[in-house]
Amino acid sequence: MSGLKAKRIVAPVDFSDLSLDAVDKALQIVDEGGSVDVIHVLPTLPAMEYGNLYGTVTDKSRIEHVKNSLRERLPDATGASITIHAVVGDAGREITQFAESEKADLIVIPSHGYGFVKHILLGSVAERVVRLAHCPVLVLRS
Repeated sequence: MSGLKAKRIVAPVDFSDLSLDAVDKALQIVDEGGSVDVIHVLPTLPAMEYGNLYGTVTDKSRIEHVKNSLRERLPDATGASITIHAVVGDAGREITQFAESEKADLIVIPSHGYGFVKHILLGSVAERVVRLAHCPVLVLRS
């Protein structure tokens, strides 16, 4: 992708191979000395979830678990700084708010390419990010 460079890139991850490939693509296009912020958005746990009821699972413990898992799965980057983040909430909204607060130049996100019916039922985080983002969004198709 010659000509495409950014100082600050946000790369959302859902632990799929496509999202991890998007992180690799972000590392390829980030400016030298730039940074890639990898973010995973956890859904809010229902009030009646057993972990919530018994106090064994908290948002803090879930966030730490995700960060540790991402540290294990992501390669060490040379020439770019990777920072791992995890938040709880609505994925599309949290990704775009994070990108805006961090003054990101670009969001790199995969599209899972769901068919029409699955898209209607599940929605599309990539589509939502494109609509809400304050900066350019690079959507990678499978």
